[in-house]
Amino acid sequence: MTDVIVVGAGLAGLVATYELTKAGKRVTVVDQENAANLGGQAFWSLGGLFLVDSPEQRRLRIHDSHELALQDWLGSAGFDRDREDHWPRQWAHAYVDFAAGEKRAYLHALGLRVMPTVGWAERGGGLAWGHGNSVPRFHLTWGTGPEVVRVFLEPVMEAAARGLVTFRHRHQVDSLIMENGAAVGVQGTVLEPSDTPRGVSSSRTAVGSFELRAQAVVVTSGGIGGNPELVRKNWPVERFGRAPARMITGVPAHVDGRMLEITESAGASIVNRDRMWHYTEGIQNWDPIWPSHGIRILPGPSSLWLDATGKRLPVPLFPGFDSLATLKHILSTGHDHTWFILTQSIIEKEFALSGSEQNPDITGKDLKLLLSRVRKGAPGPVEAFKQHGVDFVVRPTLRELVDSMNELEGGVDFAQVEREVVARDRELDNTFSKDMQIMAIRNGRTYLSDKIMRIASPHKLQDPAHGPLIAVRLNLLTRKTLGGLETNLDSQVIRPDESTFDGLYAAGEVAGFGGGGVHGYNALEGTFLGGCVFSGRAAGRALARDLG
Repeated sequence: MTDVIVVGAGLAGLVATYELTKAGKRVTVVDQENAANLGGQAFWSLGGLFLVDSPEQRRLRIHDSHELALQDWLGSAGFDRDREDHWPRQWAHAYVDFAAGEKRAYLHALGLRVMPTVGWAERGGGLAWGHGNSVPRFHLTWGTGPEVVRVFLEPVMEAAARGLVTFRHRHQVDSLIMENGAAVGVQGTVLEPSDTPRGVSSSRTAVGSFELRAQAVVVTSGGIGGNPELVRKNWPVERFGRAPARMITGVPAHVDGRMLEITESAGASIVNRDRMWHYTEGIQNWDPIWPSHGIRILPGPSSLWLDATGKRLPVPLFPGFDSLATLKHILSTGHDHTWFILTQSIIEKEFALSGSEQNPDITGKDLKLLLSRVRKGAPGPVEAFKQHGVDFVVRPTLRELVDSMNELEGGVDFAQVEREVVARDRELDNTFSKDMQIMAIRNGRTYLSDKIMRIASPHKLQDPAHGPLIAVRLNLLTRKTLGGLETNLDSQVIRPDESTFDGLYAAGEVAGFGGGGVHGYNALEGTFLGGCVFSGRAAGRALARDLG
C-alpha cells in the first residue's frame, strides 16, 4: 500500500518524494502530464538560488550576513496581515535561516554546483530598509533548472526501481477523498496517453477514472501563471491598478491552478491569493513551446526605459531594480507595454534571457561555449531574438529607430524620445552626475563581477562607436503565485479556523512557496526554486517522522 500520494511531479513534489523514500516510505506521484514533464516548471528555470554569506560571495568580497538578508527579506515582504501573514512570517524567518545555513551544503551533497560569479538581482526601491537585495545573492546553478531537477529526480527514479515510488502520469486529480475530516486519497480522471514534448499543451480527453488511497496527500501542483483567466480574477486592482488586457505567458499551460480550488473545496485555507509576481521585461518567443510563450530579459542597468509614448520611467524604476513597482507604474500609463532603448555594446554585455533553453552553455555545462560570452557579439540566443524576435528593432539613427518603433506599435513621440536620450547622454560628460540611473550604473561597476561580465562601460546612446541603436518592446509576462494554501512549518495545510488539516500537506508554489506566502508582497529572486526545495523537504521530513 502507498504511504503518501504526491499530487504534482514538479520540483517540490520530487523533493518531498526524495525525503520520504530516504525514510523507506512508499509514494505514488500523480500528475496530469506525461513523463516528459517530470520536474515541471523548475526545468525551464535559469536555476538561480538565493544563498546568504556563501563561499562564492566571500571570494568576491561581498559582505553578506543573516541579519542583512533578513532585513532585506522582511523589507521586501511588507507583511501587514495579522491572520493571513501569521505562518508566512514564520516561514520567512525559517527560510532565511536555511539560506544562510544548511541550504548550500544540502544541495552540494546531492551533487549540485553553482557558478563562481554571483548575480545582483532585484536591486530594489532605493532604501536600506525597503525592498531589494542590498548585495548580490543570485547564485546560478551550473546546469540551470534541469540540474536542480536532476539531483532530486535521479534518487527518486532509483527509489522507483526499488519499488518505493510509483508514477501515475496523465492522471488528473478532480477531488480529495475525505474520511472523518482527514485527507485519505484522491480521485479523478485518466487522460488519454500523450507523447507531446515537454511544455507543449496536451490533450484533456478523458479515457477513464481512478481512485487512490494513502495515509496522507501532499499537494505540489504549482501556481496559476499558465491560466490568464485566473490571473486576472485574482488581480490586485487596489495595488496594481487595472488588470492588463495583454500579457504573454512565462510558464506552460499545465500551470493552471486547478488544484487550489479543489483543495479549498475540501476545506483548506487559501491566503494572500491577491499576491503575485509578474515581470515587465517580457518578449515574445520567436520559437514558442507553449501558448503565448514569453521569455524574460534579465537586463543590466544601462538600457533607457521608456513608456509606450516615449517618456522615461520615473526614479528608481531602472532595469533590474523593482519589478512590481514598475508593473504598477506601467499599468497607470494606460498601456501594457514599454520600450528599452540601448546600443549594441549594451546588448552584448547586459542582455541575458531567463530560461534553461535560452542558456545552452550553462545548461549543457559547456565551458568552451560559456567562455564565448566574453567575446565580441551578443550571446547566440540573444542574437537570435535580435534577428527574429518581433519585439526587436535595430536601426543606425534615433530618427529611424523611432519611426520603426511606431511601425511596430504606434504612439511613440520622437521629440520626447530625443529629449530623453540627449539629456541622458549629456550626463556622461563628467564622471559624476545627478542622473540616478547613471549613478546606479557606476555603483554597480564597483562590484568586480558586474564590471567584467554584466555592466557595460557607461557611454552615450548616440555614440556611433557603440551602435547600432536597438529598441525592444517589452510585454508584461505572467510568472509566479505568491499566495496559496496556508501551511505550518511542517507544510501541513491549515483550515480556515486555524486548525491543522489531518492528512493534507502542501509545498511549492501552490503553498506560496511556504505558509501561503513566504515572500509577502515582493520577492528577492533566486528564491522560488529554493522555496520549492525548502517546503517540499519540510513536508517529506514531517511525514517521514510522523507516519506509522
